[in-house]
Amino acid sequence: MRRNIFNLLALVIMSVVFMLFCPTKVFAHCDTMDGPVVKAAQSALETGDVNLVLIWVQKKDEAEVRKAFTSTHTVRDLSPEAKELADKYFFETVVRLHRASEGAPYAGIKPEGSANSPAIGATDKAIETGLTEPLVRLLTNTMKNGVLRHFKRVITKKNYKSYDIEAGREYVKAYVDFIHYAEHVYEAAKGSKNENIHDLEEGLLH
Repeated sequence: MRRNIFNLLALVIMSVVFMLFCPTKVFAHCDTMDGPVVKAAQSALETGDVNLVLIWVQKKDEAEVRKAFTSTHTVRDLSPEAKELADKYFFETVVRLHRASEGAPYAGIKPEGSANSPAIGATDKAIETGLTEPLVRLLTNTMKNGVLRHFKRVITKKNYKSYDIEAGREYVKAYVDFIHYAEHVYEAAKGSKNENIHDLEEGLLH
């Protein structure tokens, strides 16, 4: 029995090391320690109810999550150090599978407070409190400021001299950027059923 426990501990260590050094790009807050996926995994471990975290992965990945859940519970009682490592292994497993289900890359779990967009925190807060006004205000003000910034840039470059080709090209670039910005904002607000949320996020950020 003791040998089996140490074998499981070795598996946990190798899995965590592999996932920590996997060279992929990270996007949003589902891969942070204070994100909803890790919180669900924490609740599952504390209550012993794996169903609390299975909702964050696809059905085809349930078996892997259940196996990791069982292994984690076996190892985490060995010592405080083993508990910390085993829990980390379980969090890494669930987050990795969730990211894969979104078609998003994975590069380990980021620390609390790593979410790179105020909209993420505001959205979570809206769900938590049931109040949408702060989120709507944030999004509205951000969109308004973006529109005004792009508009001002286009207007200041609009009246170029016909002989100044470079100035004309600067106007064209500002114009195209403005059009693309407005298009991305519109499509995101409309919520097209064919939208790719990662493409929309990239468009709004540039």
